[in-house]
Amino acid sequence: MRTGIRQTGVAGLDDFKLPTIRGTVYGHTAHSPATEVRALADTQVRSVRLSSLDAWRGLTILLMLLVNNVTLGALTPWQLQHAPWGGGITLTDLVFPWFLFCAGAALPFSLAASRKAGVSGWPLIWKLAIRTVLLYLVGCVLTTTETGQLSFGLGVLQLIALGSFFGGVISLLAVRWRVAAAVVLLIGYDLFLRYGAGGTFTESVNAAKAVNDALLTPLGLRGLLSVIPATALVLLGSVVAQPLKDRLATAPWLLLGAGAGMTAAGWLLAHHLEFNKAVWTPSYVLYTAGFATLGMLAFHVLADSAGRWSGWGAKLLTPLTIPGRNSLFAYVAPILIKLWILTNWNVNWTGKSMPIQSALVTLARDHYGVWGGGWLYTLGYILAVWLGLVYLARRGWTWKL
Repeated sequence: MRTGIRQTGVAGLDDFKLPTIRGTVYGHTAHSPATEVRALADTQVRSVRLSSLDAWRGLTILLMLLVNNVTLGALTPWQLQHAPWGGGITLTDLVFPWFLFCAGAALPFSLAASRKAGVSGWPLIWKLAIRTVLLYLVGCVLTTTETGQLSFGLGVLQLIALGSFFGGVISLLAVRWRVAAAVVLLIGYDLFLRYGAGGTFTESVNAAKAVNDALLTPLGLRGLLSVIPATALVLLGSVVAQPLKDRLATAPWLLLGAGAGMTAAGWLLAHHLEFNKAVWTPSYVLYTAGFATLGMLAFHVLADSAGRWSGWGAKLLTPLTIPGRNSLFAYVAPILIKLWILTNWNVNWTGKSMPIQSALVTLARDHYGVWGGGWLYTLGYILAVWLGLVYLARRGWTWKL
Protein backbone atom coordinates (compact mmCIF):
# COMPACT_ATOMS: atom_id res chain seq x y z
CA MET A 1 0.00 0.00 0.00
CA ARG A 2 1.40 3.37 -1.04
CA THR A 3 1.77 5.91 1.72
CA GLY A 4 2.64 9.56 1.55
CA ILE A 5 3.78 9.46 5.16
CA ARG A 6 5.95 6.48 5.59
CA GLN A 7 8.89 5.30 7.68
CA THR A 8 11.98 5.48 5.51
CA GLY A 9 14.73 5.57 7.76
CA VAL A 10 8.32 10.35 13.66
CA ALA A 11 4.05 12.94 21.70
CA GLY A 12 4.63 16.60 23.56
CA LEU A 13 1.80 15.72 21.31
CA ASP A 14 -1.50 17.20 22.30
CA ASP A 15 -3.17 15.23 25.04
CA PHE A 16 -5.18 12.23 23.97
CA LYS A 17 -8.67 13.54 24.74
CA LEU A 18 -11.61 11.31 25.60
CA PRO A 19 -15.17 12.44 24.97
CA THR A 20 -16.21 15.00 27.57
CA ILE A 21 -19.40 17.06 27.50
CA ARG A 22 -20.03 19.97 29.85
CA GLY A 23 -18.48 18.61 33.01
CA THR A 24 -19.54 15.01 32.54
CA VAL A 25 -17.33 12.10 31.67
CA TYR A 26 -19.15 9.11 30.24
CA GLY A 27 -22.34 10.20 31.98
CA HIS A 28 -20.85 10.73 35.43
CA THR A 29 -20.67 14.21 36.90
CA ALA A 30 -17.12 15.13 37.92
CA HIS A 31 -16.88 16.83 41.31
CA SER A 32 -13.38 15.97 42.57
CA PRO A 33 -10.91 18.84 43.12
CA ALA A 34 -8.48 17.27 40.66
CA THR A 35 -11.16 17.10 37.99
CA GLU A 36 -12.15 20.71 38.66
CA VAL A 37 -8.52 21.78 38.27
CA ARG A 38 -8.26 19.92 34.98
CA ALA A 39 -11.52 21.40 33.78
CA LEU A 40 -10.27 24.90 34.63
CA ALA A 41 -7.05 24.22 32.78
CA ASP A 42 -8.93 22.92 29.75
CA THR A 43 -11.09 26.04 29.75
CA GLN A 44 -8.05 28.27 29.92
CA VAL A 45 -6.34 26.37 27.12
CA ARG A 46 -9.42 26.52 24.92
CA SER A 47 -9.62 30.26 25.45
CA VAL A 48 -6.23 30.67 23.76
CA ARG A 49 -6.65 27.89 21.22
CA LEU A 50 -5.20 28.81 17.85
CA SER A 51 -7.26 28.21 14.75
CA SER A 52 -4.04 28.58 12.77
CA LEU A 53 -2.40 25.56 14.42
CA ASP A 54 -5.51 23.42 14.08
CA ALA A 55 -5.95 24.50 10.47
CA TRP A 56 -2.33 23.84 9.52
CA ARG A 57 -2.48 20.43 11.16
CA GLY A 58 -5.77 19.80 9.34
CA LEU A 59 -4.23 20.80 6.01
CA THR A 60 -1.43 18.31 6.68
CA ILE A 61 -3.98 15.58 7.39
CA LEU A 62 -5.85 16.27 4.15
CA LEU A 63 -2.61 16.27 2.17
CA MET A 64 -1.76 12.93 3.77
CA LEU A 65 -5.12 11.53 2.66
CA LEU A 66 -4.51 12.90 -0.82
CA VAL A 67 -1.04 11.46 -1.42
CA ASN A 68 -1.90 8.15 0.27
CA ASN A 69 -4.95 7.56 -1.94
CA VAL A 70 -3.99 8.71 -5.43
CA THR A 71 -5.38 6.24 -7.99
CA LEU A 72 -4.09 7.78 -11.22
CA GLY A 73 -1.50 5.13 -11.99
CA ALA A 74 1.03 6.32 -14.54
CA LEU A 75 -0.81 9.66 -14.74
CA THR A 76 0.02 10.55 -11.12
CA PRO A 77 1.51 14.08 -11.05
CA TRP A 78 5.11 14.33 -9.98
CA GLN A 79 4.20 16.46 -6.96
CA LEU A 80 2.03 13.62 -5.64
CA GLN A 81 4.97 11.21 -5.62
CA HIS A 82 8.03 11.05 -3.41
CA ALA A 83 11.07 12.61 -5.06
CA PRO A 84 13.78 10.09 -5.97
CA TRP A 85 17.21 10.23 -4.37
CA GLY A 86 18.77 13.52 -5.38
CA GLY A 87 15.51 14.68 -6.95
CA GLY A 88 14.72 17.57 -4.59
CA ILE A 89 11.41 17.93 -2.75
CA THR A 90 7.83 17.35 -3.82
CA LEU A 91 4.56 18.21 -2.11
CA THR A 92 4.37 14.61 -0.91
CA ASP A 93 7.73 14.98 0.83
CA LEU A 94 6.40 17.87 2.93
CA VAL A 95 3.63 15.93 4.66
CA PHE A 96 5.62 13.89 7.19
CA PRO A 97 7.86 16.75 8.42
CA TRP A 98 4.79 18.98 8.75
CA PHE A 99 3.24 16.34 11.00
CA LEU A 100 6.28 16.56 13.25
CA PHE A 101 6.31 20.34 13.13
CA CYS A 102 2.66 20.42 14.24
CA ALA A 103 3.43 18.00 17.07
CA GLY A 104 6.10 20.41 18.26
CA ALA A 105 3.89 23.47 17.80
CA ALA A 106 1.31 21.89 20.12
CA LEU A 107 3.87 21.46 22.91
CA PRO A 108 3.80 24.96 24.46
CA PHE A 109 0.02 24.66 24.82
CA SER A 110 -0.15 21.08 26.15
CA LEU A 111 2.76 21.62 28.57
CA ALA A 112 1.16 24.83 29.84
CA ALA A 113 -2.11 22.95 30.40
CA SER A 114 -0.28 20.29 32.42
CA ARG A 115 1.45 22.90 34.56
CA LYS A 116 -1.85 24.69 35.22
CA ALA A 117 -3.27 21.35 36.31
CA GLY A 118 -0.43 21.05 38.85
CA VAL A 119 1.69 18.56 36.88
CA SER A 120 5.34 19.53 36.52
CA GLY A 121 8.85 18.15 36.88
CA TRP A 122 9.23 14.38 36.87
CA PRO A 123 5.48 13.71 36.97
CA LEU A 124 5.18 15.70 33.74
CA ILE A 125 8.02 13.74 32.14
CA TRP A 126 6.32 10.54 33.27
CA LYS A 127 3.11 11.75 31.65
CA LEU A 128 4.99 12.36 28.40
CA ALA A 129 6.51 8.88 28.64
CA ILE A 130 3.13 7.21 29.13
CA ARG A 131 1.70 9.10 26.19
CA THR A 132 4.70 8.07 24.09
CA VAL A 133 4.19 4.40 24.93
CA LEU A 134 0.50 4.62 24.03
CA LEU A 135 1.22 6.28 20.69
CA TYR A 136 4.01 3.80 19.96
CA LEU A 137 1.63 0.90 20.58
CA VAL A 138 -0.98 2.44 18.29
CA GLY A 139 1.72 2.58 15.64
CA CYS A 140 2.54 -1.07 16.28
CA VAL A 141 -1.11 -1.96 15.70
CA LEU A 142 -0.96 -0.25 12.30
CA THR A 143 2.36 -1.86 11.37
CA THR A 144 1.17 -5.30 12.46
CA THR A 145 -2.09 -4.92 10.55
CA GLU A 146 -0.30 -3.81 7.39
CA THR A 147 2.41 -6.50 7.44
CA GLY A 148 0.22 -9.31 8.75
CA GLN A 149 2.70 -10.24 11.46
CA LEU A 150 3.34 -8.99 14.98
CA SER A 151 5.76 -6.08 14.85
CA PHE A 152 7.18 -3.73 17.45
CA GLY A 153 9.57 -2.07 15.02
CA LEU A 154 9.57 1.51 13.84
CA GLY A 155 6.75 2.91 11.72
CA VAL A 156 5.44 6.42 11.25
CA LEU A 157 3.64 6.79 14.58
CA GLN A 158 6.41 5.02 16.47
CA LEU A 159 8.95 7.51 15.16
CA ILE A 160 6.62 10.42 15.85
CA ALA A 161 6.22 9.16 19.40
CA LEU A 162 9.96 8.89 20.07
CA GLY A 163 10.91 12.17 18.40
CA SER A 164 8.13 14.01 20.17
CA PHE A 165 9.01 12.53 23.56
CA PHE A 166 12.56 13.83 23.40
CA GLY A 167 11.34 17.10 21.93
CA GLY A 168 8.76 17.35 24.71
CA VAL A 169 11.34 16.83 27.44
CA ILE A 170 13.69 19.43 25.94
CA SER A 171 10.74 21.81 25.49
CA LEU A 172 10.48 22.03 29.26
CA LEU A 173 13.52 24.31 28.92
CA ALA A 174 13.61 27.94 27.82
CA VAL A 175 13.37 28.80 24.14
CA ARG A 176 17.06 29.53 23.77
CA TRP A 177 17.96 26.06 24.99
CA ARG A 178 15.47 24.49 22.59
CA VAL A 179 17.06 26.38 19.73
CA ALA A 180 20.53 25.32 20.90
CA ALA A 181 19.46 21.68 21.15
CA ALA A 182 17.96 21.71 17.65
CA VAL A 183 21.11 23.29 16.22
CA VAL A 184 23.37 20.74 17.94
CA LEU A 185 21.23 17.84 16.74
CA LEU A 186 21.21 19.08 13.15
CA ILE A 187 24.91 19.89 13.03
CA GLY A 188 25.83 16.54 14.56
CA TYR A 189 23.57 14.66 12.19
CA ASP A 190 24.90 16.64 9.23
CA LEU A 191 28.47 15.74 10.10
CA PHE A 192 27.49 12.09 10.54
CA LEU A 193 25.85 11.91 7.12
CA ARG A 194 28.50 13.96 5.34
CA TYR A 195 31.62 12.31 6.69
CA GLY A 196 30.42 8.87 7.73
CA ALA A 197 30.80 5.88 5.42
CA GLY A 198 34.12 7.25 4.23
CA GLY A 199 32.59 10.53 3.16
CA THR A 200 30.31 8.84 0.59
CA PHE A 201 26.71 9.94 0.33
CA THR A 202 24.84 7.99 -2.31
CA GLU A 203 21.64 5.94 -2.26
CA SER A 204 23.58 2.68 -2.04
CA VAL A 205 26.40 3.90 0.24
CA ASN A 206 25.80 6.36 3.08
CA ALA A 207 26.29 6.48 6.83
CA ALA A 208 22.62 6.05 7.73
CA LYS A 209 22.26 2.98 5.53
CA ALA A 210 25.44 1.48 6.94
CA VAL A 211 24.22 1.80 10.53
CA ASN A 212 20.77 0.53 9.59
CA ASP A 213 22.13 -2.50 7.77
CA ALA A 214 24.82 -3.44 10.29
CA LEU A 215 23.23 -2.61 13.64
CA LEU A 216 19.57 -1.59 13.59
CA THR A 217 17.91 -3.93 11.11
CA PRO A 218 18.92 -7.08 13.04
CA LEU A 219 17.25 -5.53 16.11
CA GLY A 220 14.08 -4.62 14.18
CA LEU A 221 14.83 -0.92 14.66
CA ARG A 222 15.73 0.19 11.16
CA GLY A 223 15.32 3.94 10.88
CA LEU A 224 16.00 4.69 14.54
CA LEU A 225 18.53 7.34 13.51
CA SER A 226 15.61 9.35 12.14
CA VAL A 227 14.72 10.18 15.74
CA ILE A 228 17.54 12.75 15.64
CA PRO A 229 16.15 14.98 12.85
CA ALA A 230 12.61 14.20 14.02
CA THR A 231 13.42 15.59 17.47
CA ALA A 232 14.98 18.67 15.87
CA LEU A 233 11.80 19.26 13.85
CA VAL A 234 9.63 18.94 16.95
CA LEU A 235 11.83 21.46 18.73
CA LEU A 236 11.62 23.92 15.84
CA GLY A 237 7.83 23.66 15.93
CA SER A 238 7.88 24.25 19.68
CA VAL A 239 10.07 27.33 19.33
CA VAL A 240 7.92 28.81 16.55
CA ALA A 241 4.67 28.32 18.49
CA GLN A 242 5.98 29.77 21.76
CA PRO A 243 5.42 33.45 20.86
CA LEU A 244 1.92 32.54 19.64
CA LYS A 245 1.18 30.80 22.93
CA ASP A 246 2.58 33.79 24.87
CA ARG A 247 0.46 36.15 22.75
CA LEU A 248 3.42 38.38 21.95
CA ALA A 249 2.57 41.42 19.89
CA THR A 250 5.69 40.78 17.83
CA ALA A 251 4.76 37.12 17.16
CA PRO A 252 3.93 37.61 13.44
CA TRP A 253 7.26 39.29 12.81
CA LEU A 254 9.12 36.63 14.78
CA LEU A 255 7.45 33.89 12.74
CA LEU A 256 8.16 35.72 9.49
CA GLY A 257 11.84 35.97 10.39
CA ALA A 258 12.05 32.39 11.60
CA GLY A 259 10.22 31.02 8.57
CA ALA A 260 12.24 32.96 6.04
CA GLY A 261 15.47 32.22 7.92
CA MET A 262 14.92 28.46 8.10
CA THR A 263 13.82 28.27 4.48
CA ALA A 264 16.89 30.17 3.33
CA ALA A 265 19.18 28.14 5.60
CA GLY A 266 17.76 24.90 4.26
CA TRP A 267 18.24 26.04 0.67
CA LEU A 268 21.84 27.05 1.37
CA LEU A 269 22.63 23.82 3.21
CA ALA A 270 21.28 21.82 0.27
CA HIS A 271 24.37 22.95 -1.65
CA HIS A 272 26.41 21.19 1.03
CA LEU A 273 24.19 18.15 1.58
CA GLU A 274 21.17 17.80 -0.69
CA PHE A 275 17.49 17.70 0.22
CA ASN A 276 16.80 14.06 1.00
CA LYS A 277 13.61 12.59 2.46
CA ALA A 278 15.02 9.07 2.79
CA VAL A 279 17.60 10.01 5.45
CA TRP A 280 16.16 13.38 6.60
CA THR A 281 19.11 15.60 5.80
CA PRO A 282 19.33 18.83 7.87
CA SER A 283 18.72 20.91 4.74
CA TYR A 284 15.44 19.03 4.25
CA VAL A 285 14.47 19.51 7.91
CA LEU A 286 15.11 23.26 7.90
CA TYR A 287 13.49 23.86 4.52
CA THR A 288 10.28 22.04 5.43
CA ALA A 289 10.16 23.66 8.88
CA GLY A 290 10.57 27.07 7.27
CA PHE A 291 7.67 26.53 4.90
CA ALA A 292 5.52 25.19 7.75
CA THR A 293 6.29 28.32 9.78
CA LEU A 294 5.31 30.62 6.93
CA GLY A 295 2.15 28.63 6.27
CA MET A 296 1.08 28.73 9.90
CA LEU A 297 1.88 32.46 9.99
CA ALA A 298 -0.45 33.03 7.04
CA PHE A 299 -3.22 31.15 8.84
CA HIS A 300 -2.47 33.06 12.05
CA VAL A 301 -2.80 36.44 10.32
CA LEU A 302 -6.00 35.26 8.68
CA ALA A 303 -7.75 33.77 11.72
CA ASP A 304 -6.00 34.56 15.02
CA SER A 305 -4.93 38.17 14.70
CA ALA A 306 -6.93 41.07 16.08
CA GLY A 307 -7.80 42.33 12.61
CA ARG A 308 -11.36 42.98 11.49
CA TRP A 309 -11.22 39.97 9.21
CA SER A 310 -10.20 37.44 11.91
CA GLY A 311 -13.73 36.19 12.55
CA TRP A 312 -14.29 35.70 8.85
CA GLY A 313 -10.88 34.07 8.52
CA ALA A 314 -11.57 31.60 11.33
CA LYS A 315 -14.79 30.56 9.60
CA LEU A 316 -12.95 30.21 6.32
CA LEU A 317 -10.48 27.81 7.94
CA THR A 318 -13.17 25.71 9.66
CA PRO A 319 -13.02 22.91 7.05
CA LEU A 320 -9.32 22.53 7.93
CA THR A 321 -9.68 22.84 11.71
CA ILE A 322 -12.10 19.89 11.79
CA PRO A 323 -9.47 17.28 10.85
CA GLY A 324 -6.82 19.29 12.70
CA ARG A 325 -8.64 18.87 16.02
CA ASN A 326 -9.01 15.10 15.58
CA SER A 327 -5.71 14.39 13.90
CA LEU A 328 -4.75 11.04 15.40
CA PHE A 329 -8.13 9.53 14.54
CA ALA A 330 -7.93 11.12 11.09
CA TYR A 331 -4.60 9.37 10.56
CA VAL A 332 -5.34 5.97 12.10
CA ALA A 333 -8.96 5.32 11.13
CA PRO A 334 -8.61 5.65 7.32
CA ILE A 335 -5.63 3.28 7.33
CA LEU A 336 -7.49 0.64 9.34
CA ILE A 337 -10.64 1.04 7.26
CA LYS A 338 -8.58 0.55 4.11
CA LEU A 339 -6.73 -2.50 5.46
CA TRP A 340 -9.69 -4.15 7.17
CA ILE A 341 -12.52 -3.29 4.78
CA LEU A 342 -11.67 -1.60 1.48
CA THR A 343 -8.89 -4.01 0.46
CA ASN A 344 -10.23 -7.05 2.31
CA TRP A 345 -13.98 -7.30 1.69
CA ASN A 346 -14.99 -8.55 -1.77
CA VAL A 347 -18.05 -7.37 -3.71
CA ASN A 348 -19.55 -8.11 -7.16
CA TRP A 349 -20.40 -4.53 -8.18
CA THR A 350 -18.49 -4.83 -11.48
CA GLY A 351 -19.65 -8.35 -12.32
CA LYS A 352 -16.48 -9.80 -10.84
CA SER A 353 -15.53 -10.53 -7.26
CA MET A 354 -12.96 -7.98 -6.13
CA PRO A 355 -12.11 -5.85 -3.06
CA ILE A 356 -14.34 -2.83 -2.42
CA GLN A 357 -11.54 -0.38 -3.23
CA SER A 358 -10.78 -2.03 -6.57
CA ALA A 359 -14.49 -2.13 -7.42
CA LEU A 360 -14.95 1.58 -6.67
CA VAL A 361 -11.90 2.54 -8.72
CA THR A 362 -12.99 0.33 -11.61
CA LEU A 363 -16.50 1.77 -11.66
CA ALA A 364 -15.16 5.34 -11.53
CA ARG A 365 -12.70 4.71 -14.36
CA ASP A 366 -15.29 2.92 -16.49
CA HIS A 367 -17.52 5.99 -16.36
CA TYR A 368 -14.98 8.84 -16.33
CA GLY A 369 -11.69 7.42 -17.56
CA VAL A 370 -8.39 6.87 -15.76
CA TRP A 371 -7.84 10.57 -14.99
CA GLY A 372 -11.39 11.64 -14.15
CA GLY A 373 -12.29 8.38 -12.43
CA GLY A 374 -9.08 8.36 -10.43
CA TRP A 375 -9.71 11.86 -9.14
CA LEU A 376 -13.35 11.01 -8.43
CA TYR A 377 -12.32 8.11 -6.22
CA THR A 378 -9.52 10.01 -4.46
CA LEU A 379 -11.51 13.15 -3.74
CA GLY A 380 -14.59 11.10 -2.84
CA TYR A 381 -12.51 9.15 -0.33
CA ILE A 382 -11.17 12.35 1.24
CA LEU A 383 -14.69 13.81 1.40
CA ALA A 384 -16.02 10.66 3.09
CA VAL A 385 -13.29 10.83 5.75
CA TRP A 386 -13.89 14.56 6.26
CA LEU A 387 -17.64 14.06 6.69
CA GLY A 388 -16.92 11.36 9.27
CA LEU A 389 -14.72 13.82 11.15
CA VAL A 390 -17.47 16.45 11.00
CA TYR A 391 -19.85 13.98 12.62
CA LEU A 392 -17.32 13.18 15.36
CA ALA A 393 -16.68 16.89 15.94
CA ARG A 394 -20.38 17.47 16.51
CA ARG A 395 -20.38 14.58 18.96
CA GLY A 396 -17.41 16.12 20.82
CA TRP A 397 -15.12 13.14 20.17
CA THR A 398 -11.43 13.91 19.61
CA TRP A 399 -8.27 11.85 19.53
CA LYS A 400 -5.38 13.90 18.28
CA LEU A 401 -1.67 14.24 17.95
